[in-house]
Amino acid sequence: MDNNNLNQMLSEFEKHMIIPKRGDIIKGLVMQVSDDEIVVSIGYKSDGIIPLKEISNNPFVKPNEIVKEGDEIQVVVLKEDDGEGNVILSKKRVDLLNDWHKIEEAISKEEVIKVRTGEVVKGGIIAYFNEIKGFIPASQISNEYIKDLKTFSNKTLEVKVIEASKDKKRIVFSHRLVIEEKLKKEKEKLLNSLEKDQVVTGKVKRLADFGAFIDLGGIDGLIHISEISWGRIKHPSEVLKVGDVVEVYVKDIDRKNEKISLSLKQTKTNPWELIDETYSVGDIIIGKVVRLTDFGAFLEVKPGIEGLVHISQISERHIAKPSDELQVGETVKAKITDINKEERKMSLSIKEVLDTEYSSEYLEKNETVKTTIGDIIKFDIQK
Repeated sequence: MDNNNLNQMLSEFEKHMIIPKRGDIIKGLVMQVSDDEIVVSIGYKSDGIIPLKEISNNPFVKPNEIVKEGDEIQVVVLKEDDGEGNVILSKKRVDLLNDWHKIEEAISKEEVIKVRTGEVVKGGIIAYFNEIKGFIPASQISNEYIKDLKTFSNKTLEVKVIEASKDKKRIVFSHRLVIEEKLKKEKEKLLNSLEKDQVVTGKVKRLADFGAFIDLGGIDGLIHISEISWGRIKHPSEVLKVGDVVEVYVKDIDRKNEKISLSLKQTKTNPWELIDETYSVGDIIIGKVVRLTDFGAFLEVKPGIEGLVHISQISERHIAKPSDELQVGETVKAKITDINKEERKMSLSIKEVLDTEYSSEYLEKNETVKTTIGDIIKFDIQK
């Protein structure tokens, strides 16, 4: 501020000469700011002095960060004469009253306010709302576990007041509430923006036996294990790991219960759609036994495609049950006898492979009758 403007404002103050009395709340014009005090013109024959301890309760701010020359401020008179003709004033006491009014308003309107954090103490961290010294419990710093509270020291945080008593000079803040409310709004916004049949990007957050939880940016969705791969898997970790970024298909949205069903395999072509290009009736395939039933055995021809070997097509001899010749997990050769693309069904025969490929090779040898068909198939695959 230039001298002309300062002198003009000073003249205006002097026109309304006052006689300051202890306890009076008056306006003053900042004339000088130093590290130890602030000199204020109060429209009286003597200047007013604000000692350092009466400028602010906040130890993290300097006088020149609070006011500057030419500022008009409110102060309260502490002493009419300090013995040297100066009027002793306090800024922080007036500010404290105003700050409590702001706190009461923030509580009634459930508003968010900003505080400056200070030193870490037992159970939490000190925080300042202008001139009001408050406390943030460790449990209210964040919605996540914080190992070292010092990482939150000397920072500006948005908080809500969760407890306040002007008489007891006690106030408790919560940063966690602000975080949770923001996350809730983001979650609602994201939930409303999602549509069924969309393909979105997410990050694998957690794996469970039954599926994988995907963070979509504020809300989690679940890929059931049956929707991870077109092939059979025993655990999601066979395909995914925590931290993977994946594209997923939105199968279903339950907005009321905030549940999102996702699919990873739906973002990839169903292998049955390409079956005509991959296999034909008469092809000999190598499959893995994935399931045994009373009526036959299911072989995984490739991930996403399974075929059925009817019990009558497992062996040339009569067997009571498929487990007489086969066991889950073993690999065998089989011939494709039928493909039904529409119904996603494939019929296979192990017996026809024996008839066409192995009978003449092995039966001409003087091997004992005790050798089973399963032994012959396994022997050939291991060659």
